[in-house]
Amino acid sequence: MSNSDTLKSAPGGTGTDSDPVSLCDILDRVEPRDGEASVSVQTMLERIGTRSFPAIILAPAVLLVSPVSGIPTVPTLAGLIMVIIALQALFGRTHLWLPGFLTRRSIGATKLQKGVNWLRKPAAWMDRHSHGRLCFLTRRPMKWVAYGATIAIAISWPALEILPFVTSFGAGAIAMIMFGMMTRDGAYVVAGYVQGIALYAILLALWGGLLGSGLGAGLSGFFGS
Repeated sequence: MSNSDTLKSAPGGTGTDSDPVSLCDILDRVEPRDGEASVSVQTMLERIGTRSFPAIILAPAVLLVSPVSGIPTVPTLAGLIMVIIALQALFGRTHLWLPGFLTRRSIGATKLQKGVNWLRKPAAWMDRHSHGRLCFLTRRPMKWVAYGATIAIAISWPALEILPFVTSFGAGAIAMIMFGMMTRDGAYVVAGYVQGIALYAILLALWGGLLGSGLGAGLSGFFGS
């Protein structure tokens, strides 16, 4: 198996082999370096490290909250990455695997830097307001619920990418959940669940309304004729 498929931590990428401990730490690691024209998925994950599944999922999720989500196909590819990683976390894998066609994907340094800069202030706020609350929500068996929620939210993005801001709100929910998992703050996990449930409840209500109005119009036309 090639090194583009099985990822290992690259300590030289960030100057430290420790796991990220904050959202600002993650932004520091994914930020493009001087002279880089683009940054690949593999490079980002190597800089983050592959030992903390919440941190690995949090990175693409939080980037999708930024203007990066407006780049075509990025939400779909990021969602696929998150689903694959969350599945591996559920099954207890210790070595992260991603297919080469995903790890070779890259984003332009200018667009990535714009997204990172946009996230700096909200990330600093979240870091300042994270505490060890409701820690049982970040441990087994509740952590499996968190990974399951990640899969349930992200798996719908290919169909929803055409709708403005929907993937960003969904990514925000995942980011909240994974940030809570990483910092052992169950309050953020709860906030992520609430945001995800609210978003998809609204989408289902809108979808049901569209189906209902379309069905009603069809029946009126049929019986009216």
